[in-house]
Amino acid sequence: MEPDLFTDAAEERQEKDPAASPLAVRMRPRSLDEVVGQQHLLKPGSPLRRLVGEGSGGPAGPSSVILWGPPGTGKTTLAYVVSKATNKRFVELSAITAGVKEVRAVIDGARRATGGFGKETVLFLDEIHRFSKAQQDSLLPAVENRWVTLIAATTENPYFSVISPLLSRSLLLTLEPLTDDDIRGLLRRALTDERGLKDSVGLPEDTEEHLVRIAGGDARRALTALEAAAGAALDQGEGEIGLETLEQTVDRAAVKYDRDGDQHYDVASALIKSIRGSDVDAALHYLARMIEAGEDPRFIARRLMISASEDIGLADPNALPIAVAAAQAVAMIGFPEAALTLSHATIALALAPKSNSATTAIGAAMEDVRKGLAGPVPPHLRDGHYKGAAKLGHAQGYVYPHDLPEGIAQQQYAPDALKDREYYTPGRHGAEARYADAVEWTRKHLGRRRS
Repeated sequence: MEPDLFTDAAEERQEKDPAASPLAVRMRPRSLDEVVGQQHLLKPGSPLRRLVGEGSGGPAGPSSVILWGPPGTGKTTLAYVVSKATNKRFVELSAITAGVKEVRAVIDGARRATGGFGKETVLFLDEIHRFSKAQQDSLLPAVENRWVTLIAATTENPYFSVISPLLSRSLLLTLEPLTDDDIRGLLRRALTDERGLKDSVGLPEDTEEHLVRIAGGDARRALTALEAAAGAALDQGEGEIGLETLEQTVDRAAVKYDRDGDQHYDVASALIKSIRGSDVDAALHYLARMIEAGEDPRFIARRLMISASEDIGLADPNALPIAVAAAQAVAMIGFPEAALTLSHATIALALAPKSNSATTAIGAAMEDVRKGLAGPVPPHLRDGHYKGAAKLGHAQGYVYPHDLPEGIAQQQYAPDALKDREYYTPGRHGAEARYADAVEWTRKHLGRRRS
């Protein structure tokens, strides 16, 4: 909302007594240069820099923007920086509590401010995805005529949650989850900054790493946990925040898991072997350990795709599409929602019938190739499309299977040295039973003798 006597009094109190505000509020950047992460949005000449006055206005003034990103990535922070750094009139609304009436009041005020004082208005609208179509429609005239410069924030995909006319009149800026290094730097700044904890407590490396893990790329979560743990440590007369104190404060145990060490591979191995052994509960346990430890969800998804072919294969042909779909979904949504997708795929793979025939088949074929068992391609299978191929005997005598009633021709396909090799040995579990029948029938009609 627009500043009033009560807002001014609250801000004055915060300046005199910083501890009256949460650590996450006190540590909000005061300029774009203090913003952690999102450097792809903060380059010279970017829309955000132009919004704070770093650039020309007039007919090429800054456009309205929609900030899309997961919680804790800095959407509100960026709007706050704009409010402090710009010389424009700044108004804040939340789509949770505001409606068309409040939007129209802001627009009317913006038109008066522009006409009477030449003062431009920046409107920050949080949670815009909660606005109905009619409510979003009410913003269109103000955005189109630039009565206000809109900064709208959303955690939902704007292509589904924001009306097309508003999208077309705004720049969509996508915020990325903060990296571990971003969170680590933020924590260290909060420990020493005058607005933060002022070196009142230390943060050992193991505690810091656990804080980074539980933050999950969310700056607000990291600072909230740090403040709670620091308060508990100081109340106990401790000079630093111990791992046990942090665990008790946030009620979340530190998972013994080193993403760059043996635990990374041991737990991943246990996950895959549990899926292979069809123990769905053990598989979910190891999956949960990886998620809680902050493992890259794309790494987990890649392991599941491998397992789908290595351990399930044709026993359940749907296993690989499920794993691939999970990997695609994970890449699009990220944590925390990706945990649901990974759980979905893990359960499906663990309970699927198992077969390693695809693994053994390609392994046996590759072993023969490495031994030098290859030989020339039979002449009737060679390319016969170029001039002179027929004179060389290429493609001569080839029988086109589609011309035959059964769709299979009794002719040799493998090189002479391998014409009797059988690499694929199908199992009889699940859907692969029909492949077992099919391979027996086709080998018979190809005129192959059984090895």
